[in-house]
Amino acid sequence: MTSITLSPEVSAAKAAGTAIVALESTIITHGMPYPQNLEVARQVEQDIRDAGAVPATMAVLDGVLHAGLTDEELEGLAQAKDVAKVSRADLAVCMSQGGTGATTVAATMIAARLAGIDVFATGGIGGVHKGAEESFDISADLTELGLTPVTVVAAGAKAILDIPKTLEVLETNGVPVIAYGQDSFPAFWSAQSDLTAPLRMDTAAEIARAHLMRAAIGLPGGHLIANPIPAADEIAAEVLAPVIAQATAEADAQGVTGKGVTPFLLARIFELTEGRSLVANIALVRNNARLAAKIAREIIALKA
Repeated sequence: MTSITLSPEVSAAKAAGTAIVALESTIITHGMPYPQNLEVARQVEQDIRDAGAVPATMAVLDGVLHAGLTDEELEGLAQAKDVAKVSRADLAVCMSQGGTGATTVAATMIAARLAGIDVFATGGIGGVHKGAEESFDISADLTELGLTPVTVVAAGAKAILDIPKTLEVLETNGVPVIAYGQDSFPAFWSAQSDLTAPLRMDTAAEIARAHLMRAAIGLPGGHLIANPIPAADEIAAEVLAPVIAQATAEADAQGVTGKGVTPFLLARIFELTEGRSLVANIALVRNNARLAAKIAREIIALKA
């Protein structure tokens, strides 16, 4: 039984030794409406190609896990209804039942490992939700980062989360958290936070060497590269703080829990910022894709 199917573009890249960057698919199915979701997905894939790598968007289609989608498959996914949002816990179930699923950070890391892809670009990772001391709502992304040897480029953790606790769990799981080009840990829509990142690196080559060294000494798990959103695209943390507080209070009042929390908060913040949060989100994903392509190319060069 084949565990994963490679697209023609990804298969050719593997054969040629070309750098590849994994991409998640929940941003397509759960992040924005059609046709904007398709336009953004195509743009992010093109950003990776323009940076000298090949994109591999991950998804489960009719029970088959795909590494890379054809343009027709991408368009079909962008228009699909009732798509499952799959993580480590339910990825295999979705596949075994012939379902269609969009991959979260955790599931995309698993798919990247199966496809032999070292680097993955996303928007922001999941983490410890506010109030987790009562709810125990902690994203599987943090566990996956401690298990699966993929370098993940993100704009930090989503700002709706309890970021200090998220960093503590990452440390417990042995995950190197590396800020790119600054000392501050970025806060998704905002380039800066009041938290100092555990580690800092300033070049893609440094990150690539660390990725290969971790494998060489037999340590499990990946790296989290915290890449700040470009200053021109950010929303200042002091502007966002009251917006996030209001959206969180509304989620609590309406009893939103589990996998429903993040989509609810992101949608409400979009409304409260009059769309600025989505514009920033698209900018940071594209920025992360470009950096991930540089890292993937450096890894290929070091392996040669």
